[in-house]
Parts: sequence; C-alpha cells; structure tokens
Amino acid sequence: MDERMKRLWAGSEAIEWGYGGISGIAEATGISFKTVQAGIQEIQAGPPQGEDLEKRQQQIRKSGGGRRSLIEKQPELAKELEQLIEPATRGDPTSPWRWSSKSVRKLSKELGKKGFTISPQTVGELLKQQDYSLQSNRKSKEGANHPDRDAQFQHIASQVRLFQERGQPAISVDAKKKEAGGDFKNGGQEWHRKGQPEIVRMHDFPDPHLGKANLYGVFDLTGNQGWVSVGIDHDTSEFAVETIHQWWQRMGAPSYPEAQQRLITADAGGSNGYRTRLWKQQLQELADKTGLEITVCHFPPGTSKWNKIEHRMFCHITENWRGRPLVSLEVIVNLIANTKTEKGLTLQAGLDSKSYPKGLTVGELEMAEIKLQPAEFHGEWNYTISPKP
Repeated sequence: MDERMKRLWAGSEAIEWGYGGISGIAEATGISFKTVQAGIQEIQAGPPQGEDLEKRQQQIRKSGGGRRSLIEKQPELAKELEQLIEPATRGDPTSPWRWSSKSVRKLSKELGKKGFTISPQTVGELLKQQDYSLQSNRKSKEGANHPDRDAQFQHIASQVRLFQERGQPAISVDAKKKEAGGDFKNGGQEWHRKGQPEIVRMHDFPDPHLGKANLYGVFDLTGNQGWVSVGIDHDTSEFAVETIHQWWQRMGAPSYPEAQQRLITADAGGSNGYRTRLWKQQLQELADKTGLEITVCHFPPGTSKWNKIEHRMFCHITENWRGRPLVSLEVIVNLIANTKTEKGLTLQAGLDSKSYPKGLTVGELEMAEIKLQPAEFHGEWNYTISPKP
C-alpha cells in the first residue's frame, strides 16, 4: 500500500474500533496518531471527484518520502538525552541508581540549552523508543466546616496584606510528614528502562540506624523562599519554634533588616496548634530573643491543606524527590536545598540533631507570664505575643 492507502486503512480500522481506536491503531501499527486522524478525516469527507481526485493522486508521495526524523536531523540528540537520564552513582559504582528528576518538559528545556530543538511530547516519544517508561498517590477530604471558616480566611488574607504593605515578614509554617530514611519505596514515577524499576525493600519497617526524619518548614510569603529543618528527634513545639528561629537567623533577618513585627500563619493542630501551651510559651521565648512582636493566625480546624506552605513549597519538594529512596539524612537535606521552580522559589535546609523530648507541660503560672493579646475576632485563633521588656 502507498501512504494514502495506509492512511485510509488505518482510519477505517480506528472507526471500526470505536472509542480509543486512534490510540489503539497507532500503538499496534506504529503509524502516528496524527496520520490515523488524517485518515479518518479523509474518509468522513468522502471520496474526491474530478480534478480533486487527480490532485489527490498526485499528492501521494514516493516510498520513503516525508520529513526526516529529529534523530536524522540531529544525530547527537539521542546521545544527549541518554546522558541527561543516565544513572547517578552514589558511593558504590557497582550499584548504579537509575532515575531522572526531570519531567519531559524539563528534559526538553535542558536539551534546548544544549542547542537542540525538541518538544516535550517528542522527548516522551524518544524515551519510549529507547525502552524507557514512567514507573509510580491523593488527599482531598477535609474535616467538618467551621461556620466562621471563610471569615477566618479573609482575616488571614487581610493580615498578610497588611504586613506586606508595611514591609514586615509574613511566613507560613507547617510540619511535613515524617520521612523514613533508607532504601524504601517513595511515591511518584520516574523514567527507567522498561522492567527495570528502582529496587527497594518489600517492607517499610524503620531502619534502627536511620530512623525517621522530622521535617518542619518556614515559607516566606513575600520573598518566595523557605527554610526546612530536618530533625532526628520528636516533632514538638520546641522543634517548630527553633526552626522559625533558624529561618530568621539565616534568611529572615538579612531580608528584613528593619523588621519590628512578624506574622505567622499556621495550622490549627499539631506542634503549632492554637490549643498547645508549649507553642505559645516557645514563641514568647523567640519574641524575647529577637525583640520582634509575633502575630499568629491559625487556619480553622480541618483546613490544613489551604496553608500556603503546602502548595507553594512542600509540593515542589515532593516533586523533586519523587520515586527516589531517601537513603540518608544528607540526601534529604540536599534534595530539599536543590529544589527550585520557574517562579523563583529558593530553599535552604539544615540538619537539626538536637533532642526535643515529648511530654513537656506548661503550667498556669508560666502561661500567665506570656504577654499574649488575643484579637477581637476569634482570639483563640488570632493573637499577638510581645517581647518582654
């Protein structure tokens, strides 16, 4: 069959197939998706007549005609693509780790920097031709709605705008889920040779030597930058406030040299919960250390996923290490610190090896010493802690 006959045959088979026919025929025969579509369109348009028939017959190309493939035009393309996704060796050179942290879009951009012209879709097709394939989870259910949920969202938004207009730091804080150190399965997909996924342990029993890493983050809502502390002990209010202090020393103070206040937006529960006495007592100590007044706004219960740090920082960290075993604390720190986005997000991270014991209590006398001023609107969620003289 010449090219036109092949096109019409593929189109008729796809029509006969029904739903999914174009993809099925393209995959089964190797004929491109667009060619099958073109065949269907010609069949639906009806047979050409008269002069149109003569033109159509003259348009049938000779065998081997058509545009040359990108590999023929750019012979080094396949080699460069392979180098971009070549396995990175960690320690033992006999145990290569095959992964690529880049999506087809990122791979396309990297190849563009090397002088090649290729679309993300074509990158995916070339990877499949070279026997690579994607080898891989969704939380959406929130708790019960509080009647003042929307009003609290508006209050938080107005406070953030107010602090930003004054040039004062406004940050979003939260704890990321604990990460097990070791060669355990990590969610997500990466390009690998077909049938050659990264081999990890069958069971997720914690490694007694590596344990689990506690991650607590601070995201600067104005500067689009953040800090993550990787702790080895418990996720307590002490750990949370120490992380905020680390951010201030390393990133906050240089960015806001004339700051007098700071705004913290946080979830309603956990180590930074609005009912947690230790959280407020530690914030008082932080205010005393830095001399800055601290205003806190908590998101209503059941709305933690609306916290900005979740979808402006943590999601990018997760994407950066998708499909990778987090074999050590150093790997976790490095992967976080190397997370960047097109919109300019920059992150720093550090290992916190201090001990943060659980079960610390704050008595009534200690609470009475905290210079806490509740806001008029939901003072349990919104309050200001001032440094002591």
